Amino acid sequence: MRVLVQMVDEAFIRIDGKIHAASGKGLLLFVGFKNGDTEDMIPYFTDKIINLRIFEDAEGKMNMSVKDINGEISVVSQFTLYADTNRGRRPGFSDSASPDVAVPLYDSFVKYLKNTGLKIEEGVFGAHMEIGLINNGPATFLIEK
Repeated sequence: MRVLVQMVDEAFIRIDGKIHAASGKGLLLFVGFKNGDTEDMIPYFTDKIINLRIFEDAEGKMNMSVKDINGEISVVSQFTLYADTNRGRRPGFSDSASPDVAVPLYDSFVKYLKNTGLKIEEGVFGAHMEIGLINNGPATFLIEK
């Protein structure tokens, strides 16, 4: 499992030309699953992400989490996080989990995030989406296990 975490001032997800979801200050998460990933990884990622101290405190130090600031989170499925670009000029996706594996994992991850009490917005798994964001920092982190 890989999660690309972006600290944002705002984010939106547009599907078929219409805003599907929007969030304010917080995190935009792009999540991808690989072959062999299991649901028992989800609690670790949820805890890591909501407690990751990347927001500035009163002294300007990265010392606060999205939970501490009562921020919002948008979640987008992204199988391309496991693209193999080492050979040729076309990425390969054989390491990415198939939809029958990835969809339940994605749904579980979103459920765990919603159980934190924070405002959670999500895209539609497998849909073509346009993602807009104002990246704060910019600050982008890759979490994987």
